[in-house]
Amino acid sequence: MSRFIQLNEKDHVAIALEPILKGEVLQINENTRVELKEDVQKGHKILVYPVEKGADVLKFGYSIGKARVDLSAGEWVHTHNLESGLKGILDYTYQPVHPLVSVTESGRTFQGYLRENGEAGIRNEIWVINTVGCINKTCEALAKLATDKFKNRGIDGVYHFPHPYGCSQLGDDLTNTQKLLASLALHPNAASVLIVGLGCENNQIDSFKEVLGDYPPGRIRFMKSQEVEDELETGLELMSELVEYAEQFQRQPIPVSKLKIGLKCGGSDGFSGITANPLVGAVSDRIVSEGGTTILTEVPEMFGAETILMSRATDQQVYEKIVDLVNDFKQYFIRHDQEIYENPSPGNKAGGISTLEEKSLGCTQKGGHATVVDVRAYGERVTKNGLNLVQAPGNDLVSVTALAAAGAHIVLFTTGRGTPFGGPVPTVKVATNSELAQRKKNWIDYNAGQLIEGKTMEETGQDFFDFILQLASGERQTKNEFYGFREISIFKEGVIL
Repeated sequence: MSRFIQLNEKDHVAIALEPILKGEVLQINENTRVELKEDVQKGHKILVYPVEKGADVLKFGYSIGKARVDLSAGEWVHTHNLESGLKGILDYTYQPVHPLVSVTESGRTFQGYLRENGEAGIRNEIWVINTVGCINKTCEALAKLATDKFKNRGIDGVYHFPHPYGCSQLGDDLTNTQKLLASLALHPNAASVLIVGLGCENNQIDSFKEVLGDYPPGRIRFMKSQEVEDELETGLELMSELVEYAEQFQRQPIPVSKLKIGLKCGGSDGFSGITANPLVGAVSDRIVSEGGTTILTEVPEMFGAETILMSRATDQQVYEKIVDLVNDFKQYFIRHDQEIYENPSPGNKAGGISTLEEKSLGCTQKGGHATVVDVRAYGERVTKNGLNLVQAPGNDLVSVTALAAAGAHIVLFTTGRGTPFGGPVPTVKVATNSELAQRKKNWIDYNAGQLIEGKTMEETGQDFFDFILQLASGERQTKNEFYGFREISIFKEGVIL
């Protein structure tokens, strides 16, 4: 195993694959040897070619920022001597590139549930969705009672996802809450859904039904808690009808073209852009090549790499949607008097990421090389097969919830730091390094660290693709499913009454 990696021959930096001490000499290539001027931690960057103050420092073949001072070979490159080169609102020009991923379906299938509307699910669950946070505990109690009562029936479980909203909200916040909850209520991993209201909230069941739109008869039941004598008793009666409806569905072969996969990273480190994110990108390309759908979000973590996605827009209209997606989120920062490029996080920096450009160039690799076919607003469901972009922030809970609402059956969550969090759908934690995978076995589902330990991208990508199909077929569970870690979080911008 090499002690370092240089990702592109044009790069000014190499990444340490293990701690390297001051005074050690590295043979970068046939013509370049570098003596370290200070200790460099695993995952951090070593300068291999001199860079003048104010000049670009390259990694991945792209600029990851500007040198704060004159830099000489052998220095540790990080936040103390590297700064972001991103400033203000940018102008863009559509410069399309030919797509590198074409649809050539192999005939692979998974064992899923075909719903009445033609969509497929990978779980046969019942979801309890409350219109307002005041009844979180009522819905939690109802889900527990239903789990005990119906545990031997043909369902994969009863789940409730608490949230604090639905009352005292106005304008876009109320709209976003309604759109997101409605999209979750239509998610095909849920065979049937009980929607519970209180009765006096802003998010009234009658107005929520208008946002919900059409759905198969028998799939959804509603209950207003203030209008029934015993909400637990009435809720269980309604749940019995939903269980009966759900029992009609059985696993059957479903083409991969019906699979939707969310793409997300959290707690990135210096290996995210080397192992886990490229691996997820390779699997994203594989899903798209099978006619399936992948969904990328975390808009602030596109800043600095957005032109890569823009160049892959399927046409001028989608290109303009990407421009609006990026600039609208920058305006969101400006409205709140916040620095647009306030990133990366303390955990990212500890792991070796120095600037937003560096984080974004690693983050966008999760989208592979496919053409971007559409851009969806927050809370909206995707409607086109292929790589989609969805409006949401980088926050782990908010973005995973948005991916699930967009229709993702599974979220692939890459991490170099680790987290136990799971969304309402199976959330696959992909470790960027083997040390994390071994240390946090109760969190991590797949180890991408093997890519720097001798495994090739081709064999690891195939193994990970097989893993995903086993998960979709119910042959595996993610750690968040096994431990019952399922949460949602709803985006909020405006006032609370």
